[in-house]
Amino acid sequence: MRLKKCLSLVLMSLFCLGAALPAAAADLVKVPTAWLPGQEAFPIWYAKQQGWDKAAGIDLQIYAFDSGADALRAFPAKSWIFGGLGAVPAMLGALRYNMSVIGLGNDEAMANAVMVRADSPILKTKGYNKEYPNIYGSPESVRGKTILCTRVTSADYALHLWLNALGLKESDIVLKNLEQAPAMTAFDYNIGDAVVLWAPFTFVGDKRGWKTVGTPKDLGKHLPIVLVANTAYATQYPDVTANFLALYLRGVNWLQTAPREEVVKQFQKFYLDWAGQDYSTDLINLNFDTYEFFNLEAQKKLFSTSAGPSQVQQWQSELAEFFASVGLITEKNLKEIQGSSYVTSKYIDMVTPQAVTKQ
Repeated sequence: MRLKKCLSLVLMSLFCLGAALPAAAADLVKVPTAWLPGQEAFPIWYAKQQGWDKAAGIDLQIYAFDSGADALRAFPAKSWIFGGLGAVPAMLGALRYNMSVIGLGNDEAMANAVMVRADSPILKTKGYNKEYPNIYGSPESVRGKTILCTRVTSADYALHLWLNALGLKESDIVLKNLEQAPAMTAFDYNIGDAVVLWAPFTFVGDKRGWKTVGTPKDLGKHLPIVLVANTAYATQYPDVTANFLALYLRGVNWLQTAPREEVVKQFQKFYLDWAGQDYSTDLINLNFDTYEFFNLEAQKKLFSTSAGPSQVQQWQSELAEFFASVGLITEKNLKEIQGSSYVTSKYIDMVTPQAVTKQ
């Protein structure tokens, strides 16, 4: 996997600004994209496997990053122009790098979890905050604990939501910043009192007997994976941008309508190819119980601004306001992205039903 990632980074250097621009009409348009090792990458991986990109005049380049923060660090060099990120790095990308949110991957509110070992004292208290009866923990049982978490990610958001519900702040705990795989390994070796994971790592943690003490879903929040774009590129090449979305949504349409047995088989192949992990059928089925994918019709509704700010804009604004309240972005930052105007329906509105249902 390490060799594969190194190769990806070498190849990315070949697709900087010049390579990202459409070539002559007879050539395929090289489109470098960035993804995390999660199931939201499946639709675009499947589109590539089926050759749909080349049929649409696009040559998708698919690159793996360990976290949204990793992907953000590569974005200013124009190493990628489209991708799938958590809502948190997408917000920061809009603040720092002129990034737009153009579509949805899924809602991962149930998949990001603060997890503890089965003997943790944190599990002794449930429903401390009556507004959130399904979360575990109390100020006394959590204060001073060491928690492993990947910063500037959806996991970071999940952690802060949980702490906030318990009346705690980041300064009340010891926070160790680790990427997901190292965090799992460290926690497995009894380092830390809690770990914050996203799927499929949460599924693995569950199989190891770790217990979930809180998720954004438990705390009444949506947590979307969003599809993002280099704003300048998308503005200059709207047709390429709409084609990218159509390819992704064609993959979503396939996984929602194909026989479950075939979908599970392809997901297993995807995880083996993408993350080097051989997941069981039961583990793959957990994906479908945990995540909500959005088809074209649902996306158009969620991005619609006909009655005011879209639902996606509201989700992103709520997230920004929360991060400002806990001091992870400044009030000045909040004003810069007030209203989440970086979330646009322009490109999803260009995608037709025929583009995502053709066989």
